[in-house]
Amino acid sequence: MIGKSLLESRRALIWWCVGISAFMSVYLGAYATVKQNPETYGAAALDKFPGPLRDLMGGLQDFTSGTGYLQGVAYQLFAPMLLIACAMLLANRAIAQPEESGTLELIVTLPVDRRRLVLDRLAALAVGLLVVAGVTLVVTWVVSEGVGTNAPFDRILAAHTGVFLIALLYGTAALAVGAATGRRMVASAGVGAWVVASYVVVSLGSGVEAIAWLKWISPFHYYAEGRPLFEGLPVGDYLVLAGATAVLALTAVLAFDRRDVGV
Repeated sequence: MIGKSLLESRRALIWWCVGISAFMSVYLGAYATVKQNPETYGAAALDKFPGPLRDLMGGLQDFTSGTGYLQGVAYQLFAPMLLIACAMLLANRAIAQPEESGTLELIVTLPVDRRRLVLDRLAALAVGLLVVAGVTLVVTWVVSEGVGTNAPFDRILAAHTGVFLIALLYGTAALAVGAATGRRMVASAGVGAWVVASYVVVSLGSGVEAIAWLKWISPFHYYAEGRPLFEGLPVGDYLVLAGATAVLALTAVLAFDRRDVGV
């Protein structure tokens, strides 16, 4: 079942690998020019940006620093959002899309355990995401070395691990909603709103006392707070993401097991 799911998604996985790799290559490739213009991209210049904009982009690190450029251009927002979008697409293909098309009804009439079905689809989601994350990690490191960011591979690996974990969490959430409702739009809209709200709470909400406490329930807090590009692998934060994903996976299994799929 896992192999079949991956085979069905192979074209999507290839295009996501190509697309994210191209994005990383283009944006990281510009670093060679950026580091030669400290008067435009240095810390003093970036301090002139409005506070909300700096918060939205994670504080806008010194772009002339290789690590600061990687953080601001790739890992603060765009890399996680792209992989989250990939995860949600794959998650919708797992349960909700087949149910809407009527093919899932045929599958559940076979002697296939429902819980095993959900777990297999979730495993295929994880493996597919891991492939995309692995390919884009290699591309990011190669381009980073080529333009001279001097960011150590272990730090890039730590940051990319976080991208994979937060994408898997939101992908599992989309799969859980799809398993509970059988509707792609519900899963996409619901989880998409959660993604945006979670990022806003951590970025713009950090300076607003009334909502600052919400960061503790935002996955983006555990993704970015440990500053993996600067300080290495934040084991504790990443364990929180993995634990939350496990809870969502259990929710997906129980929701689909108890629901009438229409057979």
